[in-house]
Amino acid sequence: MQFIQKGGMPIISQLLSYIPEHLLHRAVADHNSDKGYKKLKTKQQLAFMLYGIVGKLESLNGLIKSLPFLGTTLSYFGITELPARSTLADANRNRKSDVFGTLYGLLVEYYKKQLSSTYLSGLIEKTVDIEKIKIFDSTTFTLFVDVFTGAGRNKISGKKKGGIKAHILLSLHSLVPEIVWMSAASKNDKDFLGQLNPQSGEIYVFDKGYVNYNYYFDWTGQGIFFVTRLNENARYEVLSEKTILQADAKIDGILKDQLIELQTGKGSLQVRLVTFLSLTTGKTYTFVSNMFEVEATTIAKLYKNRWEIEPFFKQLKQNFELKGFYSDSKEGIKTQIWIAMIANLIFTVIHRQTKQAETFSAMVQMARVNMASFIKFIDVLKQKSWRGEDKDIGKIQLNLFEEMRGVF
Repeated sequence: MQFIQKGGMPIISQLLSYIPEHLLHRAVADHNSDKGYKKLKTKQQLAFMLYGIVGKLESLNGLIKSLPFLGTTLSYFGITELPARSTLADANRNRKSDVFGTLYGLLVEYYKKQLSSTYLSGLIEKTVDIEKIKIFDSTTFTLFVDVFTGAGRNKISGKKKGGIKAHILLSLHSLVPEIVWMSAASKNDKDFLGQLNPQSGEIYVFDKGYVNYNYYFDWTGQGIFFVTRLNENARYEVLSEKTILQADAKIDGILKDQLIELQTGKGSLQVRLVTFLSLTTGKTYTFVSNMFEVEATTIAKLYKNRWEIEPFFKQLKQNFELKGFYSDSKEGIKTQIWIAMIANLIFTVIHRQTKQAETFSAMVQMARVNMASFIKFIDVLKQKSWRGEDKDIGKIQLNLFEEMRGVF
């Protein structure tokens, strides 16, 4: 009989073990982020903040007061004393958030193979390599301080809440963010295009909020592909149009497939304009792309898959504490978002390792309420049901010699 074993570390440390020590040291060294900090190193700030973010503790006071409930498990962090509230607050305010952004990028690269997924195979024609498809969009976190300017018009009172916008690029085959760029909510979305490092052969799918003809001109010359939509007031000249049979339109929804010319600040640009009728909603959409070698239906399917980013935004906001921020400073707010991204990445890796034995939200909730437990988390996730001797609490075994994989 296989019993659920206790691990050599509490669940909070099992989560942190997914951060290899050498990657943390590399990020700290790159940013010299421990310089001037005697009491609270980057590692400790990461551990405390991750505990609060996964635990969905809504305030810094709540986080500080909850730490003692972990008891002696804090020693697995390499921590022997609790931080003062002011110490953690100062670290959030003063330590540059870039160190956690760098750490996130290193972790994405480290787990790249494990995060790859082929669940979209067959949905896009074989002429398109799933691993080349990148989708991006933004989500806004509402703030109750004005360190970042909020979007939209001012209220009658003349005041409005602040907001920080996270622009996120996902690889469609993994649905894991590869690029995250934070800005004030009021900042123009088009500025994000300058943060990309697009590669030849890749396909970028995004909405019309990012429209910029000059980038389209440059990308086309560099062999970089895009699929997006045009603004309703866009001006263009139709150069030619493919004949679409009415019978075919009723099957695949393609109403028009046109070659058009746009005027950019760098010269004229010929692109493809596809008009698509959704057979389920009855709505008509027009897509613009510089992909000429694929079927019009492929362009429509590519844009449809852009919506895969929305479940990610929902997953991030529902499972991790991003409503109540532990700091009212720019660096502290960005630090909390970065560590939430790291937490999401860790749970995504675990989700793939356990072959999605539980839903993502259920998995996070199980960890949240059992942070101090020494039960081996992955074993619990894999267990389908408790039967026979498995239900005997006295039989749960302690494994003190579990190989330590990570930093803590």
